[in-house]
Amino acid sequence: MVATTLAPVLDGHGGWMEGFLASWSMILVSEIGDKTFFIACLMAMRYPKLIVFTGAISALAAMTVLSALMGVIVPSVLSVRFTQMLAVVLFFGFGCKILYDTLFGEEDDGEDERAEAAAAIGGNKDDEMEGGRAGPASARAPKVKAWQRFFNPILVQAFTLTFVAEWGDRSQIATIALAAAKNPYGVTLGGIVGHSICTGAAVMFGNLISAHISQRSVNLTGGSLFIFFALVTLYQLLTTDAIPDTSAPVHA
Repeated sequence: MVATTLAPVLDGHGGWMEGFLASWSMILVSEIGDKTFFIACLMAMRYPKLIVFTGAISALAAMTVLSALMGVIVPSVLSVRFTQMLAVVLFFGFGCKILYDTLFGEEDDGEDERAEAAAAIGGNKDDEMEGGRAGPASARAPKVKAWQRFFNPILVQAFTLTFVAEWGDRSQIATIALAAAKNPYGVTLGGIVGHSICTGAAVMFGNLISAHISQRSVNLTGGSLFIFFALVTLYQLLTTDAIPDTSAPVHA
């Protein structure tokens, strides 16, 4: 019964590649310069990069799967048409807010995110970022034995801080909306790949990226992309002749 009810939702509206590309591009433009980006960047200056990356990407992958599941469950309770309308509102809202804050708000959004990340890991932003380096990681962290690499406090800290920072973030809510409106498998895979690229870049090249890429340009691109998603979803909603209402009971 449950499988039959969820079947139209799991099929998605469009192929998995459409969901993959939408999720992947959304993550790229919303996560660069985000708090989780700077958490990975600052922790990688203190601790072994591989451990930091493993902890951070594990948290982001878990959050992506959880968000996609939430996106699948919502249409099974509410009608697919309603969830698509909700996705349109969310995308428009996020896009307009990002564009408004970028064009008319404060100019130090990137500095705020960096300061919050530094505070989360218990460090000082200026001390960590000064000179684009923080010295060898071994000078600040004890060497970790081989059996401890996946069960050590550094990995747990990276996982916990990243998971908490990502909860309720606009990328999480956008992932829920995308999974409700598009193929959830593609959305999940695209989100994990996008997070892997952003987190890997933060761990390896965080200083270089934050110093040479304009946060304003990233925000403008991200806001425009959210509005584009809203328009595409609205077009699909208006041009679809009959979207099955998954909230109605299905009889075997």
